Amino acid sequence: MDGLRLVLNLVWLVLQGWVLALAYLLAGVIACLFIVTIPFGIASFRLAFFVVFPFGRTTVRDQRAGLASAVGNVVWFVVAGWWLALIHVISGIGFCLTVIGIPFGIASFKLAAVGLAPLGKRVVETAPPQSWFGAGQAVTAAR
Repeated sequence: MDGLRLVLNLVWLVLQGWVLALAYLLAGVIACLFIVTIPFGIASFRLAFFVVFPFGRTTVRDQRAGLASAVGNVVWFVVAGWWLALIHVISGIGFCLTVIGIPFGIASFKLAAVGLAPLGKRVVETAPPQSWFGAGQAVTAAR
């Protein structure tokens, strides 16, 4: 993890990450109370670890996900997804009220979309940008 991602993740953790992680952990524990909803609990636990350190990671659709994930996402939305997404949206709006908070607001909005439909998705690392100018081509051209 590069320096900027580490700083962003640490600030995120202090400001909001721990609260969101607790919300996802609570949803996961409640879901694991019943055998039928254990897949929802597993997805919730996976998202709890994602919301602790969201910078430098993203979610992608799992190619093995099928109709069961789609149906599960509808059930998830009705039971838990809407209120988790609402928490993300409200906090994202609050973060975007300040210039410094905009990156955290954008991350919160990204997590709202994931919180609505978490089944059939994997959390993966993202590659850091090589440079602001696209792999240094514009820097050498400007010299």
